[in-house]
Amino acid sequence: MLLDVRTPTGLMFVVLGTVLVVYGAISDSVDYERSMGVNVNLGWGFIMAVFGAGLLLWRHRSAAALPPTRHHQP
Repeated sequence: MLLDVRTPTGLMFVVLGTVLVVYGAISDSVDYERSMGVNVNLGWGFIMAVFGAGLLLWRHRSAAALPPTRHHQP
């Protein structure tokens, strides 16, 4: 299995996006007075998690489209 840059990048975005979504969901609305009442953590966390999942899906689909490799036996 070859390591593709989409795998660690996608995992990073999914993990960090999930952390932001959880923090945005449990945080107090007083924290968002400076951003005109918009829960920025929740919104961008969701976008980051979806982007990371898209990278992982793209990696999975492109790996499935590759032809099987031939193993050389000694």
